[in-house]
Amino acid sequence: MAYTAGMIRVLLVDDHALFRQGLRSLLESEGMRVIGEAANGREAIRYAADTHPDVILMDIQMPELDGVKATQSILEIDPAARVIMITMYRQDRYVFEAVKAGARGYVLKDADATTLLDVIRRVAAGEALLDADMAQNVLDDFRDKREELPSEKHADLNERETMILKLLAQGFSNQDIALRLDISEKTVRNRLSEIFTKLQLNNRTQAALYAIREGIANLE
Repeated sequence: MAYTAGMIRVLLVDDHALFRQGLRSLLESEGMRVIGEAANGREAIRYAADTHPDVILMDIQMPELDGVKATQSILEIDPAARVIMITMYRQDRYVFEAVKAGARGYVLKDADATTLLDVIRRVAAGEALLDADMAQNVLDDFRDKREELPSEKHADLNERETMILKLLAQGFSNQDIALRLDISEKTVRNRLSEIFTKLQLNNRTQAALYAIREGIANLE
């Protein structure tokens, strides 16, 4: 499910200049375009609002404003923003909070170049990347804090909407969903908007978590 619609525009957010420079060199060598660099969360919010990147690579631990709060603010301004968290530790609690806020996934700082590029391309294509462990951890976190995803029953969804939600949760982009169901991408977007409204969800990540919790889809 590679992204083929054109050059991917990326915003890099990390407080270490050498790390940003390394990422820039890698991404540009692969035909991607780095449209901006931010050293803290406040800069990230401003750049994201000004440039509307295809993908935002967001470090978690930063001065002034951390990556989680920056992600939350960016997604409040633009719910369609595609944020990938960069973290040193897979079990970082901040990753859970970012995913709950709507980040599309995460990548470890020690990941190899192939993994990073694959994640960027898939998120740029519209996927939300939640592995089974991360999805379960986030759902457990909701439960432990007695927070709830919306409780509307998925019986309110018709058969086509349920299938679209299932495919979304399994990581398919709008284009892939359209091809599988023999409908247009515009129809997929419209149906997703209706699904989000019916279930009181804000973004694809929340929709994926909802589908997993309700047994509509699984990531095993």
